[in-house]
Formats: sequence, C-alpha cells, structure tokens
Amino acid sequence: MGSFGKDQVLMGSTQKDEIFIKVHGPIIVGAGPSGIAVAACLKENGIPSLVLERSDCIASLWQYKTYNIVKLHLPKKLCELPLLGYPKNFPTYPTRDQFIAYITAYADHFKIKPMFNQTVESAVFEFERGVWRVKTQDSGYESRWLVVATGENAEALVPEIPGLETFEGPLLHASEYKNGYEFKDKRVLVVGCGNSGMEISLDLCNHKAIPFIVLVDKIILSITKHILGDIDKFGIRRPKTGPMELKLTSGRTPVVDVGALSEVVEQGVKEISKNGVKLMDGQELECDCIVLATGYKSNVPSWLKGCDFFTDKGIPKTPFPNGWKGENGLYAIGFTNRGLFGAAYDATRIGKDINKEWWAMDDFEFEFPSY
Repeated sequence: MGSFGKDQVLMGSTQKDEIFIKVHGPIIVGAGPSGIAVAACLKENGIPSLVLERSDCIASLWQYKTYNIVKLHLPKKLCELPLLGYPKNFPTYPTRDQFIAYITAYADHFKIKPMFNQTVESAVFEFERGVWRVKTQDSGYESRWLVVATGENAEALVPEIPGLETFEGPLLHASEYKNGYEFKDKRVLVVGCGNSGMEISLDLCNHKAIPFIVLVDKIILSITKHILGDIDKFGIRRPKTGPMELKLTSGRTPVVDVGALSEVVEQGVKEISKNGVKLMDGQELECDCIVLATGYKSNVPSWLKGCDFFTDKGIPKTPFPNGWKGENGLYAIGFTNRGLFGAAYDATRIGKDINKEWWAMDDFEFEFPSY
C-alpha cells in the first residue's frame, strides 16, 4: 500500500490492459468559463484539479464560435466569475474581445493550466473502487470527483426543418458566422430571432446584405412598448416581467434590440426549398444563403455513461438552484440556462462542497490491485 500527500496531482494505476492516471483532486471536463471558475474556487482553497479540454484554448466557444460584434447581454456585474471581477475600465457590456481578455487573465491569475486537445470519450463511476474513470483519446484518468463543465452550449443545435437538406446555397450555423462582409448584396435568410438572430441580421444590414428573419419558436422580445410599439404583428409576444427578472427567475435570455427589429422580421417558416423558404401563409421568399441562429445543445449523453443525473438531452434533472450536485462525487456546472451568472453560482457551491470533503480526509491512500 502506498500513501501520497494531497499536493500530488497525478500517479498511475493499472487495470488489466488499461492504465488510469490517478488524479489527487477533481477531474473537470471542459475549460470554458464554468470549468475555469470551478478550478479557481478549488485552487483558492489549496485543492488541485485536472481540467480536460477538447479544444486548444480556454473558452473556445467565445474564441472560435462567436461573431465579431457579440457583447455580453447582461451587465458585467451579473457576469463576473468568483474571486476576480472585470477591470474597472471595461464598459457595462464588455465586448467579445474584452471577455476573452478577462477569462484569459482569470486563468492566468489562478494558474489554471488545462490539458488541451483532450476529447473525453467516456466517463463512468466504478462502484467497487469508488472512483470516476475518464477516458480521452490519449489517456485514462480516475478521481473521487468528476465535474461536468461542458455546459449547455457544447454543440450547435440544428433543428429539423422540412426541406433543409434540399437548399442549394451556402448553409451555416451562427457558430460559423463572423461578420457580414462576404454577404454584401446577398439575400440572407436568418432562422431564429433570439439575440444571435437579431444581432447577425443587423450586422448583415450594416454590411449591405439583405437579411430577413423567420421564427422557429416563441422567443420573445423584452423591450418597452413605447420604444418599439406593437410587436404582436411580428408574432413576438411581450413578457410580463422585466429582462433582469426574466433571466434570473426563468433562465430565459431576453432579446436585446440592437436595431434589427427596425429592419425586417418575417413570420414562421414552414419549409425550406432549394432556393429559399416557404412561409406559413404560403408566401415564398428566395434567398442566396441561410444562417441558422438556432442555439446550442449539451453533449453530455455522448460520453457520460451509466448515470441518471442528466436527462436524455444532457441537462440535470434537478432544476436550478439545486442542479449542481449529484451522487458519488458528481457535479455539474454551466447547465442553469443562466449564463455566466449561473456558472459563478454553481462554481462557488461546488468549490465549497469539495473543500469540506477534501480537508476532512486523511492523506490519500490507494491499494494497487494485482492483475
């Protein structure tokens, strides 16, 4: 039997023909803001962790899959990660580049060094040994704790729209859109009227493209009536609560009008044709390309095995504010539908919970089985 101090992070063990590296601290899957925030809360209390990230950088969604004009949609005070706020000279609504600078400085401050280019292929709890075993394409790891920090925005969500596969022009998801420069003088169909759809449409207008938006659900605009007037004619219902209350109580993000509503909003889409779209009233509109501003989804079901903590859509079954902790050392962060505010809330609680267990234990001791 070997005894190892808590300041050691990794060591190896074997099971049959597989090698698992023992992690003296939690395994965190995902180096987005959620994963980095948990690692920081642990580090602040002297607890090491291993952060596994499939991309080659932290906050890859922000760095690689956001359009150039995106900003935080809530004031920075509601979007701070634990223990370190934004620079005082940042505006109320930081830009994409400012947020990337913030999260990079945050990771540097707490000396968080993820293992990049590590795609988690499976994670399963081994009841006999009481550990989580996590496999990437390169290695295997095991720990008493597993933090699922891949979040609700891990993969692009492409809805099932009749005829979508028949469209003959360029088709891209909002995660692939950067700016409207290449779309000058083109008719662009934007599917979805959330913040992404509205902002992309305005950006297209500013680059002299001709966008039109079609609705695929009942996303609503939380903007005062005296500014916008009657928006019912666009099929958009006005909420009864203000934008802050809407976000904090329901998790739904209010649509912030950045000028797109004054351009063009069409009604619901019925189906896509090879050169355009058919609307609910039978009208047909031609377009040169389509942008799907239809959001994202979780990828947890593809790699977390033998666990009923998550739904089949990869979201914790227990709603906010109690969906951050499962059984057997399992934690979840980034699934509150409350963005950075929810991530900060969960990171603080996860850090405190693991901290209590960590310092209540004696030095780690592992017995190596013989195979």
